[in-house]
Amino acid sequence: MAINRSVGRQTVSVAEAHLARVGAEGSARHRHLNALLESSGHNSARDLADAVHLLCSLHGSHPSLVDVACRNAEQGPGRDWLARAAEGFERERLFLVRLTSAVGPLPSTPGAAETEASLNSQRNALEILAASERRGCALGSAAALVSDWWPIRRLLDRAASRAGIDSPAPALPDEASIVAAIEAASDTPASERALAFGGEQLLLQHRGLFDLLEARAEARSDY
Repeated sequence: MAINRSVGRQTVSVAEAHLARVGAEGSARHRHLNALLESSGHNSARDLADAVHLLCSLHGSHPSLVDVACRNAEQGPGRDWLARAAEGFERERLFLVRLTSAVGPLPSTPGAAETEASLNSQRNALEILAASERRGCALGSAAALVSDWWPIRRLLDRAASRAGIDSPAPALPDEASIVAAIEAASDTPASERALAFGGEQLLLQHRGLFDLLEARAEARSDY
């Protein structure tokens, strides 16, 4: 007798898949981010400063990925959420820019040309995601950025504390609003795939950034 293995299997919504993806592949799982949060050695200040500078290089420019995604979005719940997210991320961006000045200069590190080439590639990837014409792609990348920003914000708060400046209250939309926006926008199989793709690519760029930061920290320790 054949067994229908799909019986009783719970369907995962697009929003649930998004949250699971961020949980499994997001910055919070990267060992270097956790090392930065926990480190107290003599290199920790330089490593934190390096992280702030490179994050600012990736996300400190205006307009942000969320701004661009909002400008290009069609009318509807997704665009409404993007407008709120863009306003909140602008406050985060301004905090990041201010913090970059407070932590001091970019630490001297071997491989500066390779670092700049990697950052240029990542910035180009973010620009493509934000301006994508695939319905759902830009929203997926923006939602992943907002969801993945929380562990990054913990890192910025630690750097701010070390630099002696106050951290503003977080301004990004909460998880419930992200879920609602994704569910409203994922009304076709094509938009579901585009949402997933945008989120995956954003998280890939963040992992690449922390891989780069880890390599730079190791290079400084050998310098």
